[in-house]
Amino acid sequence: MKKILIYNSGGGLGDSIQLFPLIISLKAHFKKAKFYYLGAHENHFIGKLKDYNINLETLDLGFKYFGFRWWHLPLVKKRAIKNPIGKLDLIIDLQTKFRNTLILKRIPHTLFYSRTFHGFFSSKRIKKKFLNYLEDLSLFLEEDVIELDFKVKKLPKQILAEAKKLLPNSNYVGFSITQGNEYRKKSWSIYKFTSLANKILSKNKVPVFFIEKNKIELIEKIKNQVPTAIFPEISSDLSCPALVTALASRLNTAVSIDNGIMHMISLANIPMIVLFGPTNSEKFSPKNNYTKILDSKKIYDTSDIEAITVDEVYNLI
Repeated sequence: MKKILIYNSGGGLGDSIQLFPLIISLKAHFKKAKFYYLGAHENHFIGKLKDYNINLETLDLGFKYFGFRWWHLPLVKKRAIKNPIGKLDLIIDLQTKFRNTLILKRIPHTLFYSRTFHGFFSSKRIKKKFLNYLEDLSLFLEEDVIELDFKVKKLPKQILAEAKKLLPNSNYVGFSITQGNEYRKKSWSIYKFTSLANKILSKNKVPVFFIEKNKIELIEKIKNQVPTAIFPEISSDLSCPALVTALASRLNTAVSIDNGIMHMISLANIPMIVLFGPTNSEKFSPKNNYTKILDSKKIYDTSDIEAITVDEVYNLI
């Protein structure tokens, strides 16, 4: 394998972070291969996530929202042939939309892997039930690709030093409480988060809130209700996802809703409790052994995240 393309249709930072273990594992297995990224949105691996050093070069075919427009279909092969990257050894399709897969497969390749229509478009079918992409790819390639996790120690030294300066001790509990996309209510109430933060004080823990600097009113509200709370990011000149991961590595545990910060924290491989309401916990929760899930749909048969109680979360800390 010399040239491998990874395609993902999700546009959020969390969508890209979820791919870290897969990409790290594939890169370790195919050490001499060049890896490329094609997405419907920007390449976060060389943008906001560059400090993680995942490094996927962009395959630019000149399409905006690649795969989401039918008119891409007759043009994609011609543009791919003109691209200096040339024919790919392997294309890995990490989404299951029929149109996107059909368009993606027009790019010249030797092997094509996709789970769309249960693997119908793949170069060869896998009869075993799908568990995860890495196991499935190992079967597809007939090679034993070992799963590897992201290592916090590989972050830039400046970021690790900043995290240690901001959180110098070892008795912290982190809270990620804001959602990026407002079209579905994924947030637990501020009252419940501050109540939980005050309860953990009895365990001699210090609450640490991961909140964007521009949410001034929210920060002030929490400060009034939890005077001992720490907001490390507002005390730093650095502002990047990698700093969140470095800070998370200094926590005892964390509590989060389903958001991008949840995925940044998960890379630190620390105990974390994630609260789910309307979104799919099986699809979006971090895939590691450190995360505990409280899903209102499974516990209370409702998508209302407010059904989850403070005591339920506290008892897991």
